[in-house]
Amino acid sequence: MRATSRELVLQTLNFQDPARAPRDLWTLPIAAKAYPQEHAAILGDFPSDMRGIAGHERQRPPTQGNPHQVGEYVDEWGCTFTNIQNGVIGEVKQPLVRDWDTDRQKIHIPQEWLTIERDAINRDCARTDKFTLAGCSPRPFEQLQFIRTTEELYVDLMERPATFLAFMKRMHHFYTSLLDVWAKTDVDGIFFMDDWGSQRALLISPALWREYFKPMYRDYVQIAHAAGKKIFMHSDGCILDIYPDLVEIGIDAVNSQIFCMGVEKLKPFAGRITFWGEMDRQHLLPQGTPADIDRAVRTVHRALWAHGGCFAQCEFGAAAKPENVRQVFASWDEVSHRPL
Repeated sequence: MRATSRELVLQTLNFQDPARAPRDLWTLPIAAKAYPQEHAAILGDFPSDMRGIAGHERQRPPTQGNPHQVGEYVDEWGCTFTNIQNGVIGEVKQPLVRDWDTDRQKIHIPQEWLTIERDAINRDCARTDKFTLAGCSPRPFEQLQFIRTTEELYVDLMERPATFLAFMKRMHHFYTSLLDVWAKTDVDGIFFMDDWGSQRALLISPALWREYFKPMYRDYVQIAHAAGKKIFMHSDGCILDIYPDLVEIGIDAVNSQIFCMGVEKLKPFAGRITFWGEMDRQHLLPQGTPADIDRAVRTVHRALWAHGGCFAQCEFGAAAKPENVRQVFASWDEVSHRPL
């Protein structure tokens, strides 16, 4: 009997010899607009095994503008992003909080996100046989950067003003409350993210990361696992220094730039955490050939596949070639296929 998408994902996460690697394509709006036919054909031939579930919130936090259009966008926390290109997300140029003692009241913690409609979410989950991910995404490090800008946040992490530490505690309480309400729904997994790496190393010292952020992430994992959910994390950049910590606290799957870190360097973690992709989007997807993609997929499979533990996942971004995106899924289907 053929496994459902949900079963394939769970078998992969549990290292139980799935019939193939589960698929998950991330598409930026700019790519979908540039290659509508190719994008639709890829999804038609290689449908995703995962589905995000909306919260059906009774209240929505105030925002202004469109995050993917040229101009300014004000997010749910009150941070202003400036965008110079349609189809991607802009950057914060000016801090919302210039001084923690005088400006912290400008921050809008989006309590509206807690007003999810559980029955509507559960109906959406019941209508699909795909693995369902909660429609929320805590991102404490990134949100602090949006509030303060990156440079000022680095100063805060070193100088530790009391009002800053108090806000971090308040933010963490909000994020754990958000995950608590989602954990009471029928979704299969919970997701959080923070981009932690530069091209070569962590953006802060591993010691600071372990002091400030590891305890937060541990709480996220415990909330998910206590409710019988899997927990997924995303981070860009070279995060090799904290991979042992991610395994230790029990994260089920991590989406990271494995080619930036080096596939061989990640071999010690095979069978201990699931690699939720990804294919190299800095060089191979925009500049390579389908043959290059095929070799890369086979390299990942040889090094990291452990009776599961790998997703066929990539990002269809602004520069990616459609034929290379297609080849990611074709190659994963071939190398991971297990006859029933």
